[in-house]
Amino acid sequence: MQTPMFRAIVFVALLVASPAAFAVPDKAELRDQVEAAERAFAKTMADRDHEAFTTFLSEETIFVSSPKALRGKQQVADHWRAFFIGPEAPFSWEPEMVEVLDSGTLALTTGPVYNPGGMLISNFTSIWRQEAPGVWKIVLDKGNQICPPRPCPTDRLPETDP
Repeated sequence: MQTPMFRAIVFVALLVASPAAFAVPDKAELRDQVEAAERAFAKTMADRDHEAFTTFLSEETIFVSSPKALRGKQQVADHWRAFFIGPEAPFSWEPEMVEVLDSGTLALTTGPVYNPGGMLISNFTSIWRQEAPGVWKIVLDKGNQICPPRPCPTDRLPETDP
């Protein structure tokens, strides 16, 4: 008969014997996961796959790219459906920087957005949340339009002393 003490000893022995079974990914691995998620998310636009696009959205996602924020997975998916009409993607993006909190729960991606001709038209910033081990979903997204062509006109830059 196994006593509670025996079960406790076996449990502790198993924990000590197999720490890899309970290992948390390191920051570099988490960063790679998020970068891969962002690249796969961008590929949905290139592939013209709206259904796949929606799988990257958290249920409570917020997208801000106009005066009114889009709130929730359904509202974002409905609005973005128009970007998936037609054979050619109206824009593309890629991560340039990826940062993950030390806790491994949230991450930031940011990078350029290009028109079909390859001109830089915007920058994006997305906040990703790890909703299950290795499963990252976008909770916040913000696009920032650039004054085409780049650089913006000098009359919009702040005055500086010579």
